[in-house]
Amino acid sequence: MLAAQARRVACAVSGGVDSAVAALLLRRRGYQVTGVFMKNWDPLDEQGACSVDRDCEDAYRVCQKLDIPFHQVSYVKEYWNEVFSDLLKEYELGRTPNPDILCNKHIKFNYFLHYAMDNLGADAIATGHYARTSLEDEEVFQQKHTKRPQKLFRNRFEVRNTVKLLQGADLFKDQTFFLSQISQDALRKTIFPLGDLTKTFVKKIAAEHDLHHVLKKKESMGVCFIGERNFENFLLEYLEPQPGNFVSIEDKKVMGRHKGWFLFTIGQRARLAGLKDAWFVVDKDVSTGDVFVAPSRDHPALYRDLLRTSRVHWIAEEPPAELVREKMMECHFRFRHQMALVPCVLTLNQDGSVWVTLVKPARAITPGQFAVFYKGDECLGSGKILRMGPSVYTLQQGKNREESPKKEEIDKIEPAT
Repeated sequence: MLAAQARRVACAVSGGVDSAVAALLLRRRGYQVTGVFMKNWDPLDEQGACSVDRDCEDAYRVCQKLDIPFHQVSYVKEYWNEVFSDLLKEYELGRTPNPDILCNKHIKFNYFLHYAMDNLGADAIATGHYARTSLEDEEVFQQKHTKRPQKLFRNRFEVRNTVKLLQGADLFKDQTFFLSQISQDALRKTIFPLGDLTKTFVKKIAAEHDLHHVLKKKESMGVCFIGERNFENFLLEYLEPQPGNFVSIEDKKVMGRHKGWFLFTIGQRARLAGLKDAWFVVDKDVSTGDVFVAPSRDHPALYRDLLRTSRVHWIAEEPPAELVREKMMECHFRFRHQMALVPCVLTLNQDGSVWVTLVKPARAITPGQFAVFYKGDECLGSGKILRMGPSVYTLQQGKNREESPKKEEIDKIEPAT
């Protein structure tokens, strides 16, 4: 059995505190660690300022401080073709994509994984995600790195020791949501050093090891590798404006104009000229360009209890045995990172997609986002939301229309006095 110092781990370093501490912890375990910075966006591609060069410099300084080799690899073309092009296409279809989930699937846990294994001779990769797997480090090193052919469903009778993706100990920071599309083969070669730690403790470790230059950086909350900027202006650099109307969902009155339906996502505030009160986006009609709005944050038009996904990517078991056997399965799901888990029932369709029926309606379910499924602390996988059931408001309107003739009949029989 190889000694710890002979284990080679390629750790993704982003210039942030989480990946810096991940590399530090691997070094403390005695592994041969190499830091790899991925450049996935070319700042010359658009007019805004991109922090990629500063992040690269910060990542390099981390590796110098830890005395580990530093590599930089460019996936600008791959990111454009497999993540950004999809993002633009989804916006044009009226959906709201999640590029961070696709970035992990296609870039970090695909191109970076193969680069680490094939070019750096790594035995495993590591990232600074707050997540865990069902494997110990030693088991990760024993996994063979093979690429399986992509079929609709994996062979259920194939003898496989599947690896589970588990929530991080810090449930507030847990990032399994963003990892819900990665492959079983990538997961079995991945170590998550921060999986059992809280963010507070990670910051403490960074401070104790003089990683102050990354500790004082503001946490990145922008789109993966595009950073934080005015997203409306950014999108309009790539998509033609498609002017249309803001329309009230209640009385169909035109409330104002907008530059394109793709600039709005369900649940967000619509800034309507001349109106002091807050209105919120509840639906979009791509064929007319109308963006429907309602006059309150919790309007019933924002609540739905039914959705259908694309074919679900199951991480460990495809699909779960209970779902195959019963055609239905109870579990929990979320469609935004850090939203509370919602109890639901899944119904399996023949094409591998699922209907998701919620125990109670949820606010702002959004086509294009991923429905991510959980059972206990295990992240089962995810599917893109493609269709939604009627809103609570639509159902109420239908019920009111059904009841109103009855009232008129009663009035005829018993005139009001």
